[in-house]
Amino acid sequence: MRYGWIDEYLLSKIGVTKDLQKEWNWIRYQIGGKMFAAVCLSENNEPYYITLKLEPSEGDFLRQQYEDIIPGYYMNKVHWNSIKPDGEVPDDLLKDLLDNSYQLVLGGFSKKRQREILEDSALKNTISCCGTDCSTCGCFGNMCKGCNISFGRVFHAPEGQACPIYECSINRKRLKGCGECESLPCDIWRNTKDPSFSEEEFQQNIQERVARLRKG
Repeated sequence: MRYGWIDEYLLSKIGVTKDLQKEWNWIRYQIGGKMFAAVCLSENNEPYYITLKLEPSEGDFLRQQYEDIIPGYYMNKVHWNSIKPDGEVPDDLLKDLLDNSYQLVLGGFSKKRQREILEDSALKNTISCCGTDCSTCGCFGNMCKGCNISFGRVFHAPEGQACPIYECSINRKRLKGCGECESLPCDIWRNTKDPSFSEEEFQQNIQERVARLRKG
């Protein structure tokens, strides 16, 4: 399969779990107990389809653009689509489609249930993409729910926008975090210095965050 990154990519999403549905021989990725993606395996345990959920109009449009995208294999053909694992669908497009499927299934829950799913998962992982341990911040759980659950829209970011670090590493580069970036630590880190830190304290903070990311 050309999309060798798919397992790590999906499991990096908040609240995602996976299991093996033995009867179908599918590796299922779920949010809140509902499947949003699956890698369908053959009798030899080789991937032969990647299945995900899309808005009907988007699925219909993409099936016309890519012969490697077909109506959902053993799924509702209106809402689900299957993608050949060795086809020509670009990696970035597949990541976008997986993101869309995740959001669609998550959005199917009530607002209350969505908050419960995301908050429960985020509380178990308080390390942000920049290596900050949100649980050590006095604002965490009070005026800020942390980087992971707020999608970077933390209390110190511009209103309605993600923190520049989150915007770069997660939204733009689509990394799991800054620990995967060759530019660590970069100018964006340096330009987001906590004004309460002295220069010496800031350099120490950077070292601690880098060490935390590399350890993780």
